[in-house]
Amino acid sequence: MIIASACLCGVNCKYNGGNNLDLRVLKLLKEGKVMPVCPEQLGGQETPRAPHEIVNGNGRDVLEGKARILGPEEDDVTAKFIKGAYETLEIAQNVGASIAILKARSPSCGTPQIYDGTFSGTKKKGNGVTAELLLSRGIKVFTEENLDDLDYN
Repeated sequence: MIIASACLCGVNCKYNGGNNLDLRVLKLLKEGKVMPVCPEQLGGQETPRAPHEIVNGNGRDVLEGKARILGPEEDDVTAKFIKGAYETLEIAQNVGASIAILKARSPSCGTPQIYDGTFSGTKKKGNGVTAELLLSRGIKVFTEENLDDLDYN
């Protein structure tokens, strides 16, 4: 089983209320190979919601208490992102997922780049909170940008 960002499956859970449908991920869902998850909703955030970025670090820093996740009005949702990451990990473990397909550049799901915390569209090297947690537990993480590297047959 594969877990995948629900937004890539066409679920309207993106911060702005939309989705990031990827037809390759939708095909896997229809074949019963994917369990959709939205770490941000699992962490208790509403949809739609303000965009958020990791400030002064990356997903590992957030998990270690060294960085925070803030919105443009500096609302701190760090605890919700961490909760969502652990809920996603629990689902992955419960369904026996060894692979995740997550949304690129997201503060939850991004890898190997995320936005830099300035809300300018600038990217930096690093993983989102959920991606970092899953990787640390041996789950291989792909995004829609490198999905063609995944042998999922």
